[in-house]
Amino acid sequence: MADMNETKSIRGSTEKERAPVRAPSAVTSFQGGSSAESKAIIDVRNVDFHYGSSQALFGVNLRIPQKKVTAFIGPSGCGKSTLLRCCNRMNDLVDHARITGGSIHIENVDINSPEVDVIELRRRVGMVFQKSNPFPKTIAENIAYGLRIGGVSNKAVIAQTIESSLRGAALWDEVKDRLNESALGLSGGQQQRLCIARAIAVKPDIILMDEPCSALDPIATAKVEELISNLKDEFTIVIVTHNMQQATRCSDITAFFYLGRLVEFDRTDKIFSNPSEKRTEDYISGRFG
Repeated sequence: MADMNETKSIRGSTEKERAPVRAPSAVTSFQGGSSAESKAIIDVRNVDFHYGSSQALFGVNLRIPQKKVTAFIGPSGCGKSTLLRCCNRMNDLVDHARITGGSIHIENVDINSPEVDVIELRRRVGMVFQKSNPFPKTIAENIAYGLRIGGVSNKAVIAQTIESSLRGAALWDEVKDRLNESALGLSGGQQQRLCIARAIAVKPDIILMDEPCSALDPIATAKVEELISNLKDEFTIVIVTHNMQQATRCSDITAFFYLGRLVEFDRTDKIFSNPSEKRTEDYISGRFG
């Protein structure tokens, strides 16, 4: 871990006021706390992205507000999941996948800078995938795992975090008597909420969700959607969805993508009631996609 005086904070701090000289090997840190200085927590600036020789994103610009739910919509292959995964550098794990132009800033830090600690970035920017992926461990250990990796060993703190995270994911009452049972014994909807609980346990600033309800039945979907609405008071949430009704129910802001380009980005009520672009209107009315 870099020395505190070598570490660039995501928000202003006394370190910044002292204007320290940062060593070339310093790690850019993503710290929690207030960020009243900026209305946008994620700033995507003219991003181009390629998978090998195939371009997936073309000059995307958008600013995602803090503690709101932003939905990415658009037909399959339009680039919405690609952009989502760019926000915590999950695309680094894909061979020949790379940002070829522009930048993505989270709280004024370029997340693709060589100084950025990617592990810390992914702790601050959690992710929930399309298919629930609980660890083959107990329910309690699924929550505790991220804490232990982060160096937390105090049993009381871990126990408190397990309960608060499961309560935050609206799952505590359903599993409080089976915390030491395998997470794989939960229903699909419960597993997905457990994955959300696991994500919020490490107290991220942002939660990315890639079609989190696509494999769930309507009752489980309704519970996850209600959970998303409740969590935005504490977290910034970005969700990819093919479900237009879900976008209208859950999100405050909607971005419509088509063929790797951002077509329209506005309040959800505006996008769905009075879109500015004909392609947006055609998509949400079911004329294509």
